[in-house]
Order: sequence, then C-alpha cells, then structure tokens
Amino acid sequence: MRRMLMAAMLLLVPVAALGQESPVPRFDPKTPPIVIGHRGASGYRPEHTLASYELAIAQGADFIEPDLVLTKDNVFVARHENDITGTTDVAAHPEFAVRKAVKTIDGERHEGWFTEDFTLAELKTLRAKERLPQLRPDNAKYDGKFEVPTLAEVIALAKRATEEMGRTIGIYPETKHPSYFASIGLPMEKKLAAQLKAAGWSKPGDPVFIQSFEVNNLKALRKLTGLRLIQLMAPEGGPADNAAPSYAEMATPAGLKQIAAYAYGIGPGLDMIKKGDAPPSTLVQDAHAAGLRVHPWTFRAENYFLIPSFHTKVQQVTPGFVVMPKPSDHGRLQDEIVLYLQLGLDGFFTDFPDIGVAARKAAAAQ
Repeated sequence: MRRMLMAAMLLLVPVAALGQESPVPRFDPKTPPIVIGHRGASGYRPEHTLASYELAIAQGADFIEPDLVLTKDNVFVARHENDITGTTDVAAHPEFAVRKAVKTIDGERHEGWFTEDFTLAELKTLRAKERLPQLRPDNAKYDGKFEVPTLAEVIALAKRATEEMGRTIGIYPETKHPSYFASIGLPMEKKLAAQLKAAGWSKPGDPVFIQSFEVNNLKALRKLTGLRLIQLMAPEGGPADNAAPSYAEMATPAGLKQIAAYAYGIGPGLDMIKKGDAPPSTLVQDAHAAGLRVHPWTFRAENYFLIPSFHTKVQQVTPGFVVMPKPSDHGRLQDEIVLYLQLGLDGFFTDFPDIGVAARKAAAAQ
C-alpha cells in the first residue's frame, strides 16, 4: 500500500496489449507498492507496541499493522495472538497465576494466559516483551518498557503522525481468530466497523485495509463497511471457519475469482509466490487477472527467514578459519524484496520498513 496515502492503484491492461502473460506491468514506479510495517518495525522493537509503530512510521512505512484481539471487557488491543504468554511478562505477575488456562483455538491447543480473561485495566499492568529473543536479542533489551496498546491508541498515533509528517499514515488491522471470539460472545465485525467509522474511516479511499485469514469474517465486514478488505492466505491449511477447503484451492484462478466478489486483494505467504530459490508461481498474475491486489507477508532480514541465495555468506577470516553465518544474522533483504517487487506486487509486509522503503526505491530505479 501513494496518492495522498500512497495506495497503489493497479492499472489493468489487456494481455494482448502487453504481449506477455501478466495483465499488469512487472513494476511501475508511477504506482509504487505500499510498505506495510508488519506489527510496526518489529525487526527493531518488540512487536505491537507504540514504540514499534512509531519507528515504522519514522522509517517511511505507509501503513502500520495491528493484529486485533479482544479483552474481557470487549476492547480491541494489539497482540499477535490472544495467547499473551510469549509477548508479555504476564507469567511474572503472581496475581494472575490463577488465570493460566488450556484452550483450543482454531483447532490448536494453547496453554497460557489469554486476553479475553483480562480487563483492559489489567492488561495495562503488563509489559510487552520480544517474541523472538533468540533471533532478535537487541529487541529483548526493550522487554518490560512498553504497554499493550489499544486499537484506539494506534488510530490516534496514525492520525497524529499524519498531521505532523505531512503524509498520510494508514492502518492495516487484522482480525485474529474472529470465529473463536464470536463463539465466546465477543464478535468482532460490528464493533470494528463502528470504531473505524467513528475515526472517520468507512470508504474505499480511506487509509485502512482490513485483513483476515477467515472468509465469513470478511464477508460480514463487506456488509458493514466500504473499507478495503484483504483475504489472507497461508502456504498450508485453510480458513478456520471452514469456508473453503484450503488456501491452495483459494489461490487457483477459480478461487481468486470468488475472493474478488468480496475482497479488494489477497495477502499470501511469500512461499505461495516464490518458494526458496525455485521459479515463481503464477499467483501474482492470476490475482491481477481476477482484479485483486497482492500484498504478501512477511519480509524479514534474518537468514532464518530469507531465501537461501540471499543468506549471509561464510566469511573467510584467515586461511583455515571461517565464520559461519548464524540464523539471526542479517542477509540481503533489500535484494530479496526487489526480486519480489519485479513480479508485480502492489504492497508488502516487512518487519524492517527502512529496508522495504530502500528496496522500493531500488526497484523503481531499475
């Protein structure tokens, strides 16, 4: 996701006019792809904290992404999951020891502490911590410094930054486990649409995208708001609401045509576009042919996440002595992003917005 908010509008061109398979240019600097700060600048600060979002904005992100879950008193907060065991210091709070529980969420067993068992006031006594400390030890230095933010706080930050920076900063919320929350009496759709409308956002041109891995959640939102909707897809599995057999089937031309009836675009995992060093799939072209935008997730700098050919190389220090790269070492993320941008992306999620902005500039110069 550059008009005022830099939203990349696709120019659909007949295939025959281009003389190639793709109905859109591989990269068009006149409609540059949007850079989405994945959970903020989560490569540099603990994810889903105001500090992470603020840094993402400072680094040039066009949108910041809050994953949304609900509290016991029905308030949206930004956490990767409703299970907050790994992203907060809740385990260090003896007063909440009795809240530890075992739950089945979207078919998976979880043991820990969950947002729906805490009021907002209680959550505000907790502090965020780094979710991937082994890969991001520098982020762990910020453990204990930041609160769990509410959606209202994220909206206020985006609006304040828009005024101060002279460019539009949008938000890209994801509804996490909407079917599960509905099953415990905390449906998300009406509440989210109403809160965004109260913020002045309800039309397709407003600086908001709403994303979900579920289907019926998005279809319900389609009836409640004019905001742009993004169908998330993963390389494996299928929607938790069982609205489709699998994400693989949704990614076929027929499946994409069905998605286009209710969504503005898709958010596929990177492997669905190009797995490792293998040739790319036709997903981007197929999505464009169906009239859908493509915003894949997630570009990360660590070797652990990069395509092998972009890993940090073995360093020869002296004859007979080499330094082997570690999974946490940063490889050539900018080059990887440029490679994908040349396939025609309309936007992308990254934990490193500064590198994402640099890659977009590099792709435009080619």
